[in-house]
Amino acid sequence: MQRTPAGEVVIVPRNFKLLEELEASEKGTGDMAISFGLVDAGDTFLTHWNGGILAPFGTQHDGRFYELRMSCTDRYPAVPPEVRFISRINMTCVDQRTGAIIPSKLPATRNWNRNMGIEEILLSLRSEMCSDSNRRLRQPPEGQIF
Repeated sequence: MQRTPAGEVVIVPRNFKLLEELEASEKGTGDMAISFGLVDAGDTFLTHWNGGILAPFGTQHDGRFYELRMSCTDRYPAVPPEVRFISRINMTCVDQRTGAIIPSKLPATRNWNRNMGIEEILLSLRSEMCSDSNRRLRQPPEGQIF
């Protein structure tokens, strides 16, 4: 959603928003501790995405790189993408059977609005790794997947 100089609200179409996010990711204009892009460059509907998070220093996650998959449904950006970890991780906002994010437990998905995007989801997950409830949680051995 954007505002015109006259103050009118314009709702940006799904594909325009996703193309904008893809371009920003490919140019590397965001936080360098996260990355994301299409699973398949031929995905004309921009639905399936890979994500990566370089874990924060000083936590049980230190030195790890976590791989994720995201799916932007046809309702995106009105609703957040579906996100799940491929790399096994122990966090309070992650379903330990499937690796799926529990939307009600992650600030970015709980407070979602259409001006947010994939980058905010990944940054929120990285921030949660530093939270008191997650920073000291024992982690599974590296290399395990869901």
